[in-house]
Amino acid sequence: MDGDFRTHFVREPSALKQFPALVLNADYRPLSYYPLSLWPWQEAVKAAFLDRVSIVAEYDQTVRSQRAEIRIPSVVVLKDFIKPQKRVAFTRFNLFLRDEFCCQYCGGRGDLTFDHVLPRAKGGITSWENVVAACSPCNLRKGSKTLRQSGLRLGRAPRRPTPEEMQNHGRRFPPNHLHESWVDYLYWDTELDA
Repeated sequence: MDGDFRTHFVREPSALKQFPALVLNADYRPLSYYPLSLWPWQEAVKAAFLDRVSIVAEYDQTVRSQRAEIRIPSVVVLKDFIKPQKRVAFTRFNLFLRDEFCCQYCGGRGDLTFDHVLPRAKGGITSWENVVAACSPCNLRKGSKTLRQSGLRLGRAPRRPTPEEMQNHGRRFPPNHLHESWVDYLYWDTELDA
């Protein structure tokens, strides 16, 4: 029971609020930009002691055990390279990220939901190619009508995104908290302006 509690606590999103560590792949790129690959400080310290990561930046704060004192890692690099995913999971969050968190009918950024371009009532399926982010007013206006019947137009045709496209979209939507030690590692692989 004690082990379960500890594992549950470490994996809680609230554990990321204090001193999260940015996790980089062995090539010094983040494992993921969005959601940004972060570990709670406890996981980063554990991985360092197990020699699975190298610590490349630290917070000023320390943690202590009976025998040691260690500065809390702010950036860690995996020692073994993890191959990036070949496909993007079809989730509500990834759909919104693909559509850059805006309605594909009016361009609005408020209260988003998703809409089947070809309604399910007319044989439409739930897929990357048939679902778009939509604000509530546009979704209600469209209902189970086709685009022509509703008078709405798509800003861009829905399609399956590549992992690279999703990483690029993710860079444009940074998390609420960016520690200064992360910045060099988050944007080092972006193209420089001429």
